[in-house]
Order: sequence, then C-alpha cells, then structure tokens
Amino acid sequence: MNLDGTPDAEDIAFYATYGDWQPLTVTELASLMAGFQHPWWLVGGHAIEAFSGVQRAHSDMDVSFFSSAILDFRKQLEGRYHVWSNHGGTFRILDDKHPEPLHPLAQIWARKNAQSPWVLDGAPSPSIGGRWQSKRDSEHVADLDDVTWADARGVRFLNPEVVLLFKAAQNREMDRFELATAWPLLTSEKRQWLRDAVRRYDPEHPWNERLADA
Repeated sequence: MNLDGTPDAEDIAFYATYGDWQPLTVTELASLMAGFQHPWWLVGGHAIEAFSGVQRAHSDMDVSFFSSAILDFRKQLEGRYHVWSNHGGTFRILDDKHPEPLHPLAQIWARKNAQSPWVLDGAPSPSIGGRWQSKRDSEHVADLDDVTWADARGVRFLNPEVVLLFKAAQNREMDRFELATAWPLLTSEKRQWLRDAVRRYDPEHPWNERLADA
C-alpha cells in the first residue's frame, strides 16, 4: 500500500487472488476480543502508530497472541467470522473438522463469509515456558510485559523497537516511514537495541547506516 492509502500493483494482484481487505479499527478489535482469556497485542503498523501518534492508512489489522491460544481464538470469533489458516498462501478453514492450523505459526485470517472482505490477520507468536519468543530472533525470549505496552484503553501493543526489527525485513516505503516517525521517540537504550538487532539480522542491511548516523 502507498502512504496515501491507495493500493500499489502488489496489492491489486493480491486482492485479485485472495480477496479484498476491510480491516477492523482498534476499537472494533478491542470489542471483538473482550472476554478473551489469553493475552493479545497489536503488532505492525498499528503498533507504531499508537506509539508515535502519526496516522497513516492501514491495509490490514495485525493482532498477535500465543500459538497455544489458537483454538480459543477461533472460539472467540465463532458465530461472527469464519477463521482460516494461511500458511504461505495455502488456506484452510479452521472448524470442527479441521481445528488445527496448517502450521503452529501460520497466519489466522478472518472474514464473515466468502462474499465479505478479510477483517483481521492473526499472527500467532511462539512462547517458551509462558514467555514471549521472537519469530525474528529465537534467542530473544522475554516476559510479555517487557516487550509490550498498553495504552489508556488497556489495548496492548508490541514495543516499537521490536516492531521495527520485523519491518526491517521488508523495508517497504511504509516501513521506512514508520522508522522515521518512531526513531526520534525511542529512548537511547531502545535505539541501541534496534541497532544491534538489525545488524545481527543482516550485517549488510541498508538500515544499518541510517541507525548508526542517528
């Protein structure tokens, strides 16, 4: 998606294959998740926006939870949305006949029915002993409270420096935009964490020079 909210060529091809998106708002998602008995948190662009206060258009809604909560997540949406497991572009509905996802960390997409747009993208997160584990760096294991924060509504978001490490992998225009909006607001400690994390991820990454000069 372009920064002005218009779809780019990749988006248009994607929608033609998999269908349109009309993502929930953060308020709508919080209402949908009310009563869910597991921790959940927003990742991606919404997490950066909540931190920086700089708004932009969003093509989807990324919500995360531990992979052990997938079955309960389906029950949470039952009767309101059809829930699908998406593993690398292979889809299978999650229902009583097929209750298990295609992969423990496969995306979980939801829509009302086949004629309706997708409304959210569930991103299951691995855990070790009840603690959060990064999908980008398996050695990064932490208490959930140390890698997330909550706003005044009680909605939890992944820390911006952690989100930006994920965004470095794609390095799209929107990712660079969000780096620019969030970076000045990060503490010196979080800036150093991101510098080190991106360098470990890819010593030749184009962000290394940008982060070193800041």
